[in-house]
Order: sequence, then structure tokens, then C-alpha cells
Amino acid sequence: MVLLRRVIGDALRARRQGQHRTLREVSSAANVSLGYLSEIERGQKEPSSELLAAICDALGARLSELLREVSDTVALAEQMPGVLVRVQDEPTPVAVRRSTGRGVHQVSADGTVAVQVRQDSPLKATLRSSRVRGSERDVVCAA
Repeated sequence: MVLLRRVIGDALRARRQGQHRTLREVSSAANVSLGYLSEIERGQKEPSSELLAAICDALGARLSELLREVSDTVALAEQMPGVLVRVQDEPTPVAVRRSTGRGVHQVSADGTVAVQVRQDSPLKATLRSSRVRGSERDVVCAA
């Protein structure tokens, strides 16, 4: 099962790197230690809601945007058989699903979120998510 703290960390890292900012810049702006922010981004620590809001503020992002992205990623990952425990509610439509040797690539029906899951072992899976925009959709879908 995917850990929420890892999905949050991936989303924060993607936003920071998308802005071409260093951990030092963001940690200073959010008033959090560089090491702790690094652990959050790597999914080793789970930030409090106050700290998450401070990091989002430092990134110029709304907390609701980040949480929506995390929610979309988890919802899409729940549709991948054998990777996550399935929640009993309406399934999220899937536009593209491709299986490769050890993993699955999936893009949401609206084309805004892409998830790649690599099954490292029966008990360990690596989940990567990304926001898809414009021409990136074709790149993300090509496996």
C-alpha cells in the first residue's frame, strides 16, 4: 500500500523542482530545517498540517491544490490492480493504462494526472505521480 507521506513528498518535490528552487531556499522561506524538509520530500517524515501549509506558502501554492493533487494520485493508484488496497467507492475513470515488465503506467481520464507504479518486490512498490500538461501527455503515456 502506498504511504500518504510519500505521495505528499513527491508532490512537494515536483513543485519545488518545477520552480528550479533548492531545498535550502524553500526550507528558509518555510522556516523549517533543510534536513527535515528533505525527509518530508523523501517520504520519511509526515508533516503536520501547519508545516505543510508553511511549505505550500513558501512554494507559492495553495494547500488545497497540493491536497487535490495528492488525492488525485491516490485515487488513480487505487485503480491499479495488485498494488493498493481498493476502496469500495466509485472508480476513477482511466484513459490510458500500460503494463510493462515490472510496472504499470496510468493516466487519468481527464489527462491531468499520470501515475507510474513499479513493483519492486511482492511487499514493496514505488509510486511516482506527475501533473500532465499539454504536450507532456504524450511523453508520459509513452512507455
